[in-house]
Amino acid sequence: MADAVVTDAAVTDAAADVVAGTTVDHLTATYQAHYRSLLGLAALLLDDTASCEDVVQEAFIRVHSARNRVRDREKTLAYLRQTVVNLSRSALRRRILGLKLLSKPMPDMASAEEGAYDQLERDDLIKAMRGLQRRQREVLVLRYFADMTESQVAETLGISLGSVKAYGSRGIAALRVAMEAAQS
Repeated sequence: MADAVVTDAAVTDAAADVVAGTTVDHLTATYQAHYRSLLGLAALLLDDTASCEDVVQEAFIRVHSARNRVRDREKTLAYLRQTVVNLSRSALRRRILGLKLLSKPMPDMASAEEGAYDQLERDDLIKAMRGLQRRQREVLVLRYFADMTESQVAETLGISLGSVKAYGSRGIAALRVAMEAAQS
């Protein structure tokens, strides 16, 4: 019976050591002393400050929850460091998975049907342009496809600004009539 009492006393002493090594006061002191260094460790693994702070806070919460598993007071910091590393890895894995699962943007290409309609309109426009007088066609191409100003068109073609305006106006009117006829 004396052996049983000694054994119970030894177990009680060991339990007291465990509790003494993992108290809330000890975790508070560890937090105050090592928060910045743990934040620096997280910063080496992650890219933004908010995530680093979240990881370190979560590490302290997890160590607090599992403080009965930390038997040696000296290992609390090591346990915290390992938790910060593991949580940082998990955060990075979640980010990578999130990037993989993001919906891909729709391509800028039109559907095959829209492409066919665009091609038909383009063909109609080319036919209508060919039906214009040579000067009207030149003015419209330089003005709207080459994106020149009216004065640049006048200088390029060697005609007056008034002629550019007249050829352009008549050319657009003729194109409108030709395109309406092609679409009906």
